[in-house]
Amino acid sequence: MNTVQNNFNLLPLNSFHIDYIARWFCCVETVDELHWLLSDKQFENQQQLILGGGSNILFTKDFDGLVIKNELQGIEKINETDAHIFVKAAAGVVWHQLVQYCISNNWAGVENLSLIPGCVGASPIQNIGAYGVELKDVFYSLEAFSIHEKKLLTLHLNDCEFGYRDSVFKRQLKNQLVITSVTFKLNKQPVFKTSYGAIEQELEKMKVHELSIKAISQAVVNIRSSKLPNPAVLGNAGSFFKNPEIDADKFEQLKTDFPTIAAYPLANGNYKLAAGWLIEECGWKGKTIGNCGVHQHQALVLVNYGGATGAEIFDLSTKIVESVQHQFGVRLEREVNIL
Repeated sequence: MNTVQNNFNLLPLNSFHIDYIARWFCCVETVDELHWLLSDKQFENQQQLILGGGSNILFTKDFDGLVIKNELQGIEKINETDAHIFVKAAAGVVWHQLVQYCISNNWAGVENLSLIPGCVGASPIQNIGAYGVELKDVFYSLEAFSIHEKKLLTLHLNDCEFGYRDSVFKRQLKNQLVITSVTFKLNKQPVFKTSYGAIEQELEKMKVHELSIKAISQAVVNIRSSKLPNPAVLGNAGSFFKNPEIDADKFEQLKTDFPTIAAYPLANGNYKLAAGWLIEECGWKGKTIGNCGVHQHQALVLVNYGGATGAEIFDLSTKIVESVQHQFGVRLEREVNIL
């Protein structure tokens, strides 16, 4: 069991590289260690935060409680049918490491989700998604430790209530469970999805003549690497805002006023707007305020140029929200968790 540390600096454990302190900090590498820690009377009534890759979080103050770094490891094939492979991955596995493992075994379904930062345990909470694929499309089940019942539970697809960057873990089950593993249902025969974003153009640029999940993964990696800053070099949490959904009437009104507006229709008759386009139209792309700013190549990404506080970055996000609301009458919602 790793020891509990006091007054632990969280700067190396969040992708914004924000310098805040946790009152207590401990790494867990097994479910038994997690059980032991969450059963300790010292921490029973304290604030608790489960930290994975730290890639979707913005600290705005010190954390007066216990931060638990989930480092459960392991990937294994647990079942197989004529059409599918079932792969179980521990919550602490780096997401892209899982994607690469699946591609190396020719198991299809997660290739469009290449290079998304973070760990496996966070993927269902956020219902991560990119280039036309969401986590729910490959999700089978998960195991989670109940903080109150002190036991492992299994949740299946319908239990998770997945939505756009949303799940039951952000609502009714928030702070109730610690995800310990996720099982994925992958395809033996791939169903290629190349129509979203710039995948087709990138595949042409790569001179790919025979489509494969490996080629699609590499195309996604190339696109993401060209558009998004590396958090190891420049502090950021990827897309800071969700793409907002509006009804058809509002879309027609905006289309009249802004003919080049970036949007795509949804099955329910509504439209999803490109938040990056809205932010860029408001003049924020590449803008710097103090030690933080909006990335020059991707308006959805807020960056820490060095020494920024979480409060500074949050204030910048508030200015952007107000600016988009004023110009378009559309309210942006933050995708990043604010603490």
